[in-house]
Amino acid sequence: MNLTLQQAQTILVGALSYAEQNGMNPVAIHVLDARGVLKAMAAMDGTSLRRSDIAFGKAHGAIGLGMGSRSLFKRAKEQAFFIAAATDAIGGKLIPVPGGVLIRDIAGSLIGAVGISGCTSDNDEAAALAGIEAAGLVGDPGSDT
Repeated sequence: MNLTLQQAQTILVGALSYAEQNGMNPVAIHVLDARGVLKAMAAMDGTSLRRSDIAFGKAHGAIGLGMGSRSLFKRAKEQAFFIAAATDAIGGKLIPVPGGVLIRDIAGSLIGAVGISGCTSDNDEAAALAGIEAAGLVGDPGSDT
């Protein structure tokens, strides 16, 4: 299964709705397909200048390494040289903090990633998961254990 434009748009709307309903700071959201290609993007009014780049880096890093950015965050703390090398290997587009969530279909196949930036990392991740759930898909944020 491939991530469709309709699914990506549903994820975007669901994540924006979650952010607004929970009083989050303005966020930028990127939805990428399994190839790392942008399918949908939005930035709330008032989002700071580089939030979109950070959101893309969270999603792109998750796709590039096949793990949610919460796992990348853990690896950055434990294996800083690995994360530095991986960041270089994927063109500098890796932000190893929570808020980059892999998108899986019901069978568990990887079909994309969402990256959100603008609020706390935990809130960014929660909004991504809400958007993914709204599309009837499964979010994989990674693990910190």
